[in-house]
Amino acid sequence: MTETVSTRAKGAKGKGLTMERVFSTEGTHPYDAITWERRDVVQQNWKTGETVFEQRGVEYPDFWSVNASTIVTTKYFRGAVGTDAREWSLKQLIDRIVKTYTKAGIDHGYFATDADAEVFEHELTWLLVNQYFSFNSPVWFNVGTASPQQVSACFILSVDDSMDSILNWYKEEGFIFKGGSGAGLNLSRIRSSKELLSSGGTASGPVSFMRGADASAGTIKSGGATRRAAKMVVLDVDHPDIEEFVMTKAKEEDKIRALRDAGFDMDLGGADITSVQYQNANNSVRVNDEFMRAVEDGTEFGLRARGTGEVIETVDARELFRKISEAAWACADPGLQYDDTINDWHTNPETGRITASNPCSEYMSLDNSSCNLASLNLLKFLKDDDTFDAALFAKAVEFIITAMDISICFADFPTEPIGDTTRDYRQLGIGYANLGALLMAMGLGYDSEGGRSMAAAITSLMTGTSYKRSAELAGIVGPYAGYARNADAHKRVMRKHQAANDVVRVLHTEDGRTHKLATKAWADVIKLGEKNGFRNAQASVLAPTGTIGFMMDCDTTGIEPDFSLVKFKKLVGGGSMQIVNQTIPRALKKLGYQPEQVEAIVAYIGEHGHVIDAPGLKTEHYEIFDTAMGARALKPMGHVRMMAAAQPFLSGAISKTVNLPESATVEEIEDVYMQSWKLGLKATAIYRDNCKVGQPLSDGGGKAKKDAADKLAADSAVETKVVEKVVYAPVRKRLPKSRVSRTTSFTVGGAEGYMTSGAHDDGQLGEVFLKLGKQGSTLAGVMDAFSIAVSIGLQYGVPLETYVSKFTNLRFEPAGLTDDPDVRMAQSLMDYVWRRLALDYLTFEERSALGIYSAEERQRHLETGSYEPLVEETGSAAELVEADSSSAGRVEPQVVEADIVEASAKPAPAEAKTTAELFEKLTGTAVDSPLCMTCGTKMRPAGSCYVCEGCGSTSGCS
Repeated sequence: MTETVSTRAKGAKGKGLTMERVFSTEGTHPYDAITWERRDVVQQNWKTGETVFEQRGVEYPDFWSVNASTIVTTKYFRGAVGTDAREWSLKQLIDRIVKTYTKAGIDHGYFATDADAEVFEHELTWLLVNQYFSFNSPVWFNVGTASPQQVSACFILSVDDSMDSILNWYKEEGFIFKGGSGAGLNLSRIRSSKELLSSGGTASGPVSFMRGADASAGTIKSGGATRRAAKMVVLDVDHPDIEEFVMTKAKEEDKIRALRDAGFDMDLGGADITSVQYQNANNSVRVNDEFMRAVEDGTEFGLRARGTGEVIETVDARELFRKISEAAWACADPGLQYDDTINDWHTNPETGRITASNPCSEYMSLDNSSCNLASLNLLKFLKDDDTFDAALFAKAVEFIITAMDISICFADFPTEPIGDTTRDYRQLGIGYANLGALLMAMGLGYDSEGGRSMAAAITSLMTGTSYKRSAELAGIVGPYAGYARNADAHKRVMRKHQAANDVVRVLHTEDGRTHKLATKAWADVIKLGEKNGFRNAQASVLAPTGTIGFMMDCDTTGIEPDFSLVKFKKLVGGGSMQIVNQTIPRALKKLGYQPEQVEAIVAYIGEHGHVIDAPGLKTEHYEIFDTAMGARALKPMGHVRMMAAAQPFLSGAISKTVNLPESATVEEIEDVYMQSWKLGLKATAIYRDNCKVGQPLSDGGGKAKKDAADKLAADSAVETKVVEKVVYAPVRKRLPKSRVSRTTSFTVGGAEGYMTSGAHDDGQLGEVFLKLGKQGSTLAGVMDAFSIAVSIGLQYGVPLETYVSKFTNLRFEPAGLTDDPDVRMAQSLMDYVWRRLALDYLTFEERSALGIYSAEERQRHLETGSYEPLVEETGSAAELVEADSSSAGRVEPQVVEADIVEASAKPAPAEAKTTAELFEKLTGTAVDSPLCMTCGTKMRPAGSCYVCEGCGSTSGCS
């Protein structure tokens, strides 16, 4: 129990908060209600075999996963490993945080009595140890230690048009990166390269100074050498250097491709990637309504001088918008930030405009400010009857937002201006994780009206409850210092939130119950805010929740949908399993399926990784199990519409990337950006699969190509004398007049076709004929021309593997279910045709290198862990017949498991170390994400960042 001191803060307005005990039990400490166990945490780099961390005998609750305890031990326990100062129990970690917060709350007058302080301490401890929420990583890193008490993960800086300011920008960013956090800023105050200096020369422009800051970030990295610095650079769309800014990273990506093809190691973290510029920041263009309307109307748009504001150049708005989209298509940058929308929801316009965001784009506020984050685990509030406990959720929000505000009282900041602004405006960023898992468990599709309505109601209740508590705190310890000059604007934004809540369309009982509580909360916000003002200028954001999401054992991060239906799970004592998401049987039960049907569907998903053709599952329920990747991947606009449902109820914005398939066009990206503006989003980032060379697949291709290039150079160096130049001319190997061929009929997404393939005498494929559509149609003509081109290429020696590697995974309609048991799903006709040809004409070794397996081989892998063919039995025909008949008479024993999910679990493939790698093995679909620099496994998307399941490392600032 915490020792408390009855000290009221000077200037406190009221008597303090009376804390209601909701989660903990009076007379019982939260730790005493939990069964604790000792574990050994050993972390290896799976690529090198090196042990990168080891601590034995750590203490955790028995319900915490191995993954959660590994991440917390390696990331958050303080003290040198192997010394008495090292933390070894989760109790020590939580106590270090909670007792610091409680003491600060007492010292600054937050609690009415010491008994209320004790309730606060117990409630906060209960919520943390039971994984109901988590603070952001800097709190776990720093609070209660001898280090500076930095609690914020998000920072926004500023830079002016002077060399002193630019050099100070470099310095401030460096200190923030060193502390393990990220920063963003807007460079638009810096004169363009088309303007003059006072000395008469021409200005360098902001892009040139970006080069220096990028090099600094790449050198320092975040928190030492464990991850890249998290950094955001923003430029206004009316800046004269906007086109140069837009193309910076796209041009560098061209360099990366050229260097990769020359044999250099251009993987993320590779030895040669540092020679390329602008790789350490996310770039965003700040667009206003004037520009977006000019794009719609096809009119010109003026670029303005920084000093005078006069138009010095006009551009075609649509052409500039097209260039932005082309650059994003090529390398995923720049994103867009919608300036007028952002500032229309700004609570402090009298202090200054919002010009930038943090690196992940969820925190948007004043220059030289910071935000500390915390996120709730939504699935914890789903009751046993599969209803969402909105009232309990609101109570948790009250405790958490109180704790977050207390942290500003004792927090340290990297610069004096950031400290002053944060203490004057007290921006907070409460949010949530596990939305995708919650919706699936409730039987609601992520891209459905019901799913969006539920998300809107939850987000509205969260922010409404937060501002209600903020107004209550203002009545006790006073409003934030900048409130008086911004009171009218702040109250106007509260009314906008309330109005948005009033137009939420309730579609079912659950969102109706949650929405009713949200409506009451907003009424209280308006009433209490008018009386007391507000303690906090901002209250909520939706962050990526990468590391802390795994700490809470969340299935999904932030606002994201589920990544896949089958997960990788580490077991206590070693080993791993592939297990079907536990939300799936809950959803099936909610939808009315009988236990035996649920068991069959879950078993099917465990084998195939998707729900298509699952026995007994209605097709109208497929959408509930749509995921971020896989056979039923969500459409890009499904992501945008979900963001639009939540955005009106957030103080800040949403960290999320809209994922598009590799086949997506520039026009599709333009549509995503335009629709995001129309739907009221504050920011949008896109990512087209495989658009970045620096984010490789896990085959280590960069090093292999470099080694091959080195060997080629060494071999060629042996020959010192060249007698004559030899020009290689391919010779066409024609097929014999009579040859073996096979004809395959197929259906892809309802489209029927025929494929005839002919082979040489040695069995090598030599020709392909495709028949699709009616004779004389455009489609039939294109397929005939394609067939001729491919056949000639094969006869001139183009390897079949080359065609297969280029044409598989192309995505366009028709796509979907096929009638071929070996290729159940195809992303296009081309994807099906070349997978079928690979199965028919390539050896097992050649196909396995491409990730293409038959149905029999995939089933063998699930049963034995290996795709390789079994050694054939030998013996006489009579012996084989006898063996076959005897085995046919055997009846395999049936295993009945109470837990359907555990019954469907299988040992995970030895090669898979994360869910992303397991997904690749199950589906044969590549996950385009970087490798973790710490443990070497494939990371997975988390908001606009990436996070490692194995060790919790992130590429962002959360």
